[in-house]
Amino acid sequence: MSQGQRKLTAIMFTDMVGYTALGQRDESLSLALVEEQRRVVRRVIPAHGGREIKTIGDAFLVVFPSALEAAKCAYEIQGAIRESNATRPGSQRVRLRIGLHLGDVVESAGDVSGDSVNIASRVEPLAEEDGVCLTRQVYDQISNKFELPLTPLGAKSLKNVIAPVEVYKMEMPWDAKNPGSPQRPSLDRRRVAVLPFANMSPDPNDEFFSDGMTEELISALSKIEQVEVISRTSVMLYKRAPKPIKEVAKDLEVGTVIEGSVRKSGDKLRVTVQMIDASRDKHMWADSYDRKMEDVFEIQSDISKRVSEALQSRMSKEAQEMEGPPTALEAYTSYLRAVQLLQEGTTESLKEAVRLFESAISSDPKFARAHSGLSRTWASLALGHLDWKSCVDKAEAEARQALKLDPGSAEAHAALARVYSYQDRFREALAEAEEAVRLNPNLAEGFSMLGLHYATMGMLEEAYRYMHKSHELDPLFLYFYFAIVVQRTGREREAREMIERWKTAYPKHPGVYSSLAGFYRMKGDLVAAQETLDKGLELDPADTGLLTEQGLIYALTGRTAEADKVLALIGASEVESARLFGQVHVNAGLGRLDEVFKALDRQAETHSWGALIKTDPVFEKVRLDPRFSAFCSKVGIADAD
Repeated sequence: MSQGQRKLTAIMFTDMVGYTALGQRDESLSLALVEEQRRVVRRVIPAHGGREIKTIGDAFLVVFPSALEAAKCAYEIQGAIRESNATRPGSQRVRLRIGLHLGDVVESAGDVSGDSVNIASRVEPLAEEDGVCLTRQVYDQISNKFELPLTPLGAKSLKNVIAPVEVYKMEMPWDAKNPGSPQRPSLDRRRVAVLPFANMSPDPNDEFFSDGMTEELISALSKIEQVEVISRTSVMLYKRAPKPIKEVAKDLEVGTVIEGSVRKSGDKLRVTVQMIDASRDKHMWADSYDRKMEDVFEIQSDISKRVSEALQSRMSKEAQEMEGPPTALEAYTSYLRAVQLLQEGTTESLKEAVRLFESAISSDPKFARAHSGLSRTWASLALGHLDWKSCVDKAEAEARQALKLDPGSAEAHAALARVYSYQDRFREALAEAEEAVRLNPNLAEGFSMLGLHYATMGMLEEAYRYMHKSHELDPLFLYFYFAIVVQRTGREREAREMIERWKTAYPKHPGVYSSLAGFYRMKGDLVAAQETLDKGLELDPADTGLLTEQGLIYALTGRTAEADKVLALIGASEVESARLFGQVHVNAGLGRLDEVFKALDRQAETHSWGALIKTDPVFEKVRLDPRFSAFCSKVGIADAD
């Protein structure tokens, strides 16, 4: 900006609470707290495009290219200060007030001046300790985009400002005293979690049957109209780490919890079940069933009807016409074991899932759900585990067989939607995903496929809407694309919390660490990204996702030689799709566009390119190259440009 030029700018003014008084009492402590404040604030500012103009004692004057980035930065600073204070005694904690304004400034010799700067400095003292206040000009720019509530404080008369200024308060989520703080909604009784049924049989091998009761009951209840049922992926985590009902309800945001046990002895079966109002921790009903093995599906049907009655809903026709049991018990047992392994997502577990699904199909060739499960497993193996085309072709064959056996199977339609997406057949993928959620509005996989479609087309808000629904139905499913979509739509706090929940649930999954590292990278916090990568690489130093993130960190920090070493490690992978994924991303970070398009051309031939190529910031320069339009046309995503 040339000297004396005016520009509309977002301005942030920060000030430490009680600094002057503290300096008079304990000068060394006051100076130490100022340094801590500066360390934290200066770490956060660059991630939001902020530019530090100057410090005035304990105060910061910072300008931003947009009001939204200024608001996000202010919120993140207060959160970072809060985290820093957590390990400090009360007398040694940094307390900040922050004021925000949007208006004209004049820059001269690197400084900024004007009425707008004065207004920002006068708004700051109106903020509460650890709080943020902003003017109406900022509010008008961010009111429909910012994640926190903004409460009006009315028009305020400010010193040396002629006209009163409308001021708003940013409601911090950690301030429980604030009536305006976002509150967790009351638990909805129509959101149901079926916890893993306990195996009470003498034989531990019968545990898969108790898992089967959980699986089948979820499937049956998901067809009850106006009821949302949490998917198996999320509830099965409580099998290895059980929690009290109230904690489960809080984790999954459900108002109704169903739990029970299964005891199998020969051909006899005893099932106990109870339904709990989670918000009041009160039993709604309990029952037990003593039947023969052949009656298991009648038990499940009866339980689902009881739940329906208790929730004052009504059974849909599909729920009343549930798929019957497979003809062979061994087919059912193999299927249940395969489903459990599919959720683990490692190369070894997925290969074993293939074997078990195939065993189930061998025992009962008409077992449609086993074909759907096998299709999904082959599709998962395509994601960097085995040859892309071979896996996708097998996934297509199994999805088609499942639909041939059961044309009304929502799972089969969702499986085919994934196949079509992996084949760049996007119109067909969209149609199949829409059919899946029409048949079963509780099928998380169907909504995730809809979200993937819109994310691929670059329509991130639409993608967020469908992926969020999928996440509501399956809160702990590792859907890494969703975390990126959440962050790219400006919902950084939501993305961070989501990944942290995954980290708690899956502490040894490399994908969680590469996802968290990517989150920090896109925020611009490369220090935190590297710390996260170090932990992930300790778990699996050969994981392609982690290596790709490491290569990007090297590229973004100018360490070309180190990035090339990572590219060599990625190039040693036996799986072409994994090699291409890493090469495209790291070379994009290095600005080697010829290498990027060489890999993209091959990915277009195999259909194995990344779904977020139209929005991932790594590809910003790639998208400006004329060759990118040709790539989009070739793979079928040019229409949304």
